[in-house]
Amino acid sequence: MKDQHKVLLVDDEPNNLKVLQQILKDRYELIFAINGEKALTAAQQHQPDIILLDIMMPGMDGYQVCQQLKQDPQTQAIPVIFVTAMSEIEDEARGFDVGGVDYIQKPVSGPIVLRRVQTHLSLVRVEQLDSLARAAIEMLGKAGHYNDPCTGDHIWRMAGYAAALARAAGWSPAQADMLELAAPTHDTGKIGIPHSILKAPRPLEGAEWEIMKTHAEIGYDILGKSDNPVIKMAAIIARHHHEKWDGSGYPQGLAGEQIPEAARIVAIADVFDALSSQRPYKQSWALEKVMQTMQDMAGTHLDPHLCAIFEQILPEILRLKATWER
Repeated sequence: MKDQHKVLLVDDEPNNLKVLQQILKDRYELIFAINGEKALTAAQQHQPDIILLDIMMPGMDGYQVCQQLKQDPQTQAIPVIFVTAMSEIEDEARGFDVGGVDYIQKPVSGPIVLRRVQTHLSLVRVEQLDSLARAAIEMLGKAGHYNDPCTGDHIWRMAGYAAALARAAGWSPAQADMLELAAPTHDTGKIGIPHSILKAPRPLEGAEWEIMKTHAEIGYDILGKSDNPVIKMAAIIARHHHEKWDGSGYPQGLAGEQIPEAARIVAIADVFDALSSQRPYKQSWALEKVMQTMQDMAGTHLDPHLCAIFEQILPEILRLKATWER
């Protein structure tokens, strides 16, 4: 059964195209080109999902074709697999240098061609899903602060601080990147808070404050429906970023290391940014006052161990802060 993917086959030898056609015709929609110029035209017109490209062709060779494909915004994301009789290491290196993703040696093997094409199409799907997830997370982050414009760039600065602290605390680069993506969604649940409470120009009364606190569980309910690992982390942060080290926070009154570490990291980044930034209702605090306040909060509101690490990387934090103030 054919899927919906389009494969562009490029070779100046008709017999080579026929071999590839026999291998792929039952699985994919095929497009053919017999030289480099026709390949570039076909790529623009048909937008194939992947290109199998011969190197040794008269006129424009495969390397030149690939270079031009990668320079064109319309075709630069299409993966290119070189299909060639050239086997020197230098030849392969040059192919990767111009943007190819893989090599298949001639004479081709049917199972190998199918497996390589399937693999790279799967990678494209993963990248597309990752891009979609990133876009969704960014929109959720903005949505949570849509009615709170006074925070400005707060969520993005705070996310950068959180990632830096995570790396310093021993998280892998990949985990820290996930945290930086997830952190801006921590207030997604404010979508469910009435405007009269969210925009109240005065301190909230008791009942109003109880409604405001529900934003943590609302955020978790919204984000917790996904199996995407970044959004799952975002759901945990949304639920627990108001927990306190001494157990006096909400919504579950967790204490110490019962609080997920991602939420403890975000809490520290959140507090630092809130204190060190100007808001309509306050001036930014002097750094000495900010750090003293955070030291006072360590062991009650904030994780004392993570606070100590944050202080150690303060020069890096200040460099990140400066990039947002340019």
